[in-house]
Amino acid sequence: MKAQNKLLSPCSQQKALCSCRFASFFKSTGGEALHLIHLPTTSDVPENSPPNTLVHKFSVNLSASQSPVVPGFPQIINSSPLTEAFRVNVLSGTEFEVVTTGKEQLDFETRPNIFDLQIYVKDKVGVTDLQILTVQVTDVNEAPQFQGNLAKGLNLYIVEGANPGVIYQVEAFDPEDTSQNIPLSYFLISPPSSFTMSPNGTLFSTTELDFEAGPTSFHLTMEVRDSGGLQASTVLQVNVVNLNDETPRFTSPTQVYTILEELSPGTIVANITAEDPDDEGSPSQLLYSITPVSNYFMINQLTGTIQVAQRIDRDAGELRQNSAISLEVLVKDRPSGGQENRIQITFIVEDINDNPATCTKFTFSIMVPERAAKRTLLLDLNKFCFDDDSEAPNNKFNFTTPSGVGSSGRFLQDPAGSGRIVLIGDLDYENSNNLAAGNKYTVIIQVQDVAPPYYKNNIYIYIITSPENEFSLIFDYPAYVFSVSETRPARTRVGRVQATDKDFPQSSITYSISSGGASFQYPNIFWINPKTGELQLITKADYETTPIYVLEIQATNGEDTSSVTVTVNVLDENDEKPICAPNSHFLAIPVDLKVGTNIQNFQLTCTDLDSNPRSFRYSMGPGNINNHFTFSPSAGSNITRLLLASPFDYAGGLDKLWDYKLLVYITDDNLLSGRKKAEALVETGTVTLNIKVIPHPTTIITTTPRPRITYQILRKNVYSPSAWYVPFVITLGSLLLLGLLVSLVIVLAKAIHRHCSCKTGKDKKPQAKKGEMKSVKREVMVETIQMNTVFDGEATDPVTGEIYEFNSKTGARKWRDPLTQTTKWKESSPQRAAGEGSGPLRSSSKEGDGPSGKAEA
Repeated sequence: MKAQNKLLSPCSQQKALCSCRFASFFKSTGGEALHLIHLPTTSDVPENSPPNTLVHKFSVNLSASQSPVVPGFPQIINSSPLTEAFRVNVLSGTEFEVVTTGKEQLDFETRPNIFDLQIYVKDKVGVTDLQILTVQVTDVNEAPQFQGNLAKGLNLYIVEGANPGVIYQVEAFDPEDTSQNIPLSYFLISPPSSFTMSPNGTLFSTTELDFEAGPTSFHLTMEVRDSGGLQASTVLQVNVVNLNDETPRFTSPTQVYTILEELSPGTIVANITAEDPDDEGSPSQLLYSITPVSNYFMINQLTGTIQVAQRIDRDAGELRQNSAISLEVLVKDRPSGGQENRIQITFIVEDINDNPATCTKFTFSIMVPERAAKRTLLLDLNKFCFDDDSEAPNNKFNFTTPSGVGSSGRFLQDPAGSGRIVLIGDLDYENSNNLAAGNKYTVIIQVQDVAPPYYKNNIYIYIITSPENEFSLIFDYPAYVFSVSETRPARTRVGRVQATDKDFPQSSITYSISSGGASFQYPNIFWINPKTGELQLITKADYETTPIYVLEIQATNGEDTSSVTVTVNVLDENDEKPICAPNSHFLAIPVDLKVGTNIQNFQLTCTDLDSNPRSFRYSMGPGNINNHFTFSPSAGSNITRLLLASPFDYAGGLDKLWDYKLLVYITDDNLLSGRKKAEALVETGTVTLNIKVIPHPTTIITTTPRPRITYQILRKNVYSPSAWYVPFVITLGSLLLLGLLVSLVIVLAKAIHRHCSCKTGKDKKPQAKKGEMKSVKREVMVETIQMNTVFDGEATDPVTGEIYEFNSKTGARKWRDPLTQTTKWKESSPQRAAGEGSGPLRSSSKEGDGPSGKAEA
């Protein structure tokens, strides 16, 4: 009870609380409470006890109400330490026992040996009781044990012929001796004479074991004992491992075999047998091979059967000289690395008549001159025909009597069967009979074996009569002269030469250039068609480099060769571009440079290899905005100067670009150069000029607003390259029209100034399209000007220093003295008309720019 109170204080645990109260209730009423008899107590159980081993018996004293125990009670509700090794069995309504379950092994040495089991009982009215059973596991002396596979028996292997000595070390353990300090004793039961064991468990062999002499295995029973006399036994199976120490022996009696050639692959020709003393006559342990590997035979490595591997031809290769094939057969026992033996065998290959008489070719073509003598040997077939069989009579053959269309009376085999074909007839090429046969004849003859099965082959001989060469090869003309323009491209036909040969039949003629035709850049600029004789250009000819070529052309037909001289005249053409110096240049000019000034004395000097210096014409390409620049002269000279054609107007807003990049075109098509043909070839060179305009210091000038000017431009292309008078007419008409317009403007300005004061309306002006100045069409300009003649301001021209008057509203200007000065107008986009060939003419009007009132003269 003291131990119980220690584990479970009264009324301290919930399950015991009811029991305490119920017991107190029964005591207060004079009744007896439910309680366990023979508990608490201590009981012993041996280690390693089997399941259902009795540990302790106890009973239950029922309460005064005699209420039975609830089924399933009593039970172990807790243990210290936790275990499932015990359970409660019911013997009767009040008798119970605690037994082992076998779920956990009770081991005194390795597991806990004291267990406190809390046994709880409950009846049907709810009265309970709880007591403790202390179980002590007692130590029992256990027999020694073998570990691992040794406990079940062990197979040991020892090779035959091994020296006597240690085979295996047996180890066991005593469960009671956890520190392994108590020695165990080992011994063999009924040991054979070949083995012994020491007391510490070492197994020895005492003799050298032989697998062939036997026995091949030993069954050993071994025991181990502890100090208490307990023992355990196991079985050791000692197997003797057979070593491959015997050499195989051949048993096949034959070593020389005779076979026929041309046997099919896979045909069995020999069977090699051997035995191995180590395998007790079992051939399955032997491996056969041929060393070195044979091209003709293969061997089954398991059975030793030799088969044909590929075609065996007695008539080819080494077998033609030696019909014997020697092989070395190697036999090995398994596994690899064992014993082996060798035997030499020989195959004699016999010849059969398997090759027909044949020839290196069966078709012959023979050319025989028409005047060949009779009895001339034409063909000896023995030089071309043979039989590949290696032995007689299989390699003998002959020829049959010739036959064929046209051969009768012309050809014969002499002597008969010899294969020698001789001429016995006439082969004159002009003979009518021979012409009827086409001077072609066919001879058919057979070559055949003299031994069965008498193979034969047909031979076809074609005899062609060759005519004699009686005429020479000549050209149609003794010399040829051709002309070609230097602008003609490659593959242009220059001319054709032709040669003929009157011999019959006609043979093809081949043409070639034997000499001439070289230039500075090419070894030959001509090519001749070898079949037609047509002469062509390989590349363009250059008149300036070589104006005349003299060629030597050769013709050949295989027999004759003939040559002829060909002269090729190169026609001069305008195919060279003008070249000018400098090719590019940079110029800087002040913004106030006077019109007509030669810019920095710059001039172009141009040359052309195939054009007159007067043939040059100069024109401006892209970049000459507002036509400020021009060349003088613009045509008719190889030297020209760069001039300023019109002043810059940055203040008025006309000009905004300060850097000009001019592309100058130099064309050698000037009609004034004396050319007779307007459609002559034209070449154009280019020069690039970079011009920078340098501005002067800024001057503030009062200007008036721009007048509104409307331009109506009518364009019409009236220029033709062949009409030389067009530039003159245009220039003259422009000058007259310009003079008339200036006069009208002056008169109108004076009249308006005297009689009316009006405002100009807002006019619209079409802008010139990009690239429009490049057009070759000539422009006719018509101006319509509306102006106010009231001048309410004065200003000084910064260039000339003259005083002029201006209208602050319309921007109109005039010089202060109208009798000596001409009124000039400024426009936002001036238009100019220039006449070609007589220098550019310019008509411009200037207008005020902006509200500041800045003006220019």
